[in-house]
Amino acid sequence: MSSSPPLGGEEDLFAALDLGTNNCRLMVATQTAGGFRVVDSYSRMVRLGEGLHHSGKLHEAAMDRTLEALQTCAERLSRWPVREIRAVATEACRRAENGQAFLQHVHQQTGFDIKIISGREEACLAVESCANLLHNPRFGPPRNRALLFDIGGGSTEIAWVRTDSTRQTEELIGYLSLPVGVITLSEQFGHAYSTDDRAYRKMVEHTRHHLREFENVYRIRPEIRRKQTRLIGTSGTVTTLASLILNLPRYARAAVDGSLLPASSARLAVRTLQKMGADGIARHPCIGPDRAPFVLPGCAIFEAIHDVWPVEDIIVADRGLRDGMVLRMIRGKSGMASRRNRASLSIPPHLRHSMQATGL
Repeated sequence: MSSSPPLGGEEDLFAALDLGTNNCRLMVATQTAGGFRVVDSYSRMVRLGEGLHHSGKLHEAAMDRTLEALQTCAERLSRWPVREIRAVATEACRRAENGQAFLQHVHQQTGFDIKIISGREEACLAVESCANLLHNPRFGPPRNRALLFDIGGGSTEIAWVRTDSTRQTEELIGYLSLPVGVITLSEQFGHAYSTDDRAYRKMVEHTRHHLREFENVYRIRPEIRRKQTRLIGTSGTVTTLASLILNLPRYARAAVDGSLLPASSARLAVRTLQKMGADGIARHPCIGPDRAPFVLPGCAIFEAIHDVWPVEDIIVADRGLRDGMVLRMIRGKSGMASRRNRASLSIPPHLRHSMQATGL
């Protein structure tokens, strides 16, 4: 991965920004024969949704942290001659009374025109990011259904998908934007609950309660019994469980993304994390102190999902909304061949000089 502009050539570069409840993520990528290649990326935990569950608003400290990360994204982006930029915000800004006002302030300070997307759009982007995993023959015979879950900071997206491996197509049958994420769950039940097994089970049951109506409507379990369903997890929770099972000395995306996680091993990894306690989780090289408070709430959401939909193996995807946005921009490239679209980044004066220096 490079962090400086390409030398020579006329590569079309696409940038995607995902402002979530817990993380701010930027990706710059260029098209390849098989999809795209990441040339630069940035991620910072900003905890934008901290305190939102209780107050209904974004807090000043959380907005300050997030704005600082977004300014870093804008400065980083100034190094690249980007063809198109897409920037989205999810659950925290959807729910917060002051979410739209915050994004207007962000636009003034950084130039990013960040759009709040719906839960449905979030689910669709997650499905697009994982499309090649849905049809990958190394996961066994083709299945005509897939259930994808994305455990976020403020919500969890569930997508029930019809797949056709012959045509390499996916169709969204139904989706659920679950108002439960690792931040909201930890704030609702308190961080102390993560080391208390009875309270942990309450988190699992709380999440299961939200899933039952979706199952009643779409009748997913019979498809699972007929061995017609793949289960795909795309979130920090499942990638953490995979890294524990793979016994990685430090997190490695190449080892985790596209791996197959036996459900029995995932459950065992959750029990291992519970036994480690808060201090042990924080010291783990694949987790660290910043992410530690949210690991077991994420595990509770995962276990609730698997309780309701007990697929034997979980396909692990270390990818998300940025990947889906980049793929969409690449697909739309032919319709924009005669122009350079930078409409979604209006450069503020204090950043314009550095961007001109690099030709943006």
